[in-house]
Amino acid sequence: MDLKSKIDLKKLPKHIAVIMDGNGRWAKQKGKIRIFGHQNGVKAVREVTEAAAELGVNYLTLYAFSTENWGRPAEEVNALMTLLVGTIRKEIKTLMKNKIRLQAIGNLKELPPKAYKELLEGIEKTKDNDRMTLVLALNYSARWEITEAVKQIATAAKSGVVDPENITANTISQALTTNGIPDPELMIRTSGETRISNFLLWQIAYAELYFTPVLWPDFRKDNLYEAIISFQNRERRFGKTSDQLVKG
Repeated sequence: MDLKSKIDLKKLPKHIAVIMDGNGRWAKQKGKIRIFGHQNGVKAVREVTEAAAELGVNYLTLYAFSTENWGRPAEEVNALMTLLVGTIRKEIKTLMKNKIRLQAIGNLKELPPKAYKELLEGIEKTKDNDRMTLVLALNYSARWEITEAVKQIATAAKSGVVDPENITANTISQALTTNGIPDPELMIRTSGETRISNFLLWQIAYAELYFTPVLWPDFRKDNLYEAIISFQNRERRFGKTSDQLVKG
């Protein structure tokens, strides 16, 4: 029995988030420069996106570039941005064929103009696709996002639009860049690292976390299936006890 057939399609996570880690180490293992790893990571993006759409996952969010990544060597950052532009342009056909809508979260206006333009064009071209939504987290960090949400809510409270006493968790969720996107139920990180790295900190409060030693350029459909099977074998209690879930 192959891995895909072991998945219960009625219990799929509606939203999967992925920290795509290990490109640099993968390249180093092969005696290549880091950007070689990023280039080969594009194949993993394509495979995982198509596999998620085929299964029936509604949302797939990929952590593509964090606000902290600007601190990397300028040569790598420039190469990453060039790769981003080229990849979006090349993958539009794949997105259209699979009826996948492209969205993005993060401080997008601070991206290089060419990358920002290509991103907006991709979002516009795929806006009517309804099979799955692919969300790219670009120039993103959870602390930046939460800080911006606090500023937005504080401004609304100061102007009298919002009563501070009426601020709820939902108020904060609506002020985040992910407003309208369901919280991830499964968060995957590749490369063997076991940390969150400032990714969707508010949204993954109750997500199941899955860490794999596989480096991102080597991540394929079967690796995604393994993560989903692991998710489906877990008991999700949301603060309750196992007995409460049985009684419910």
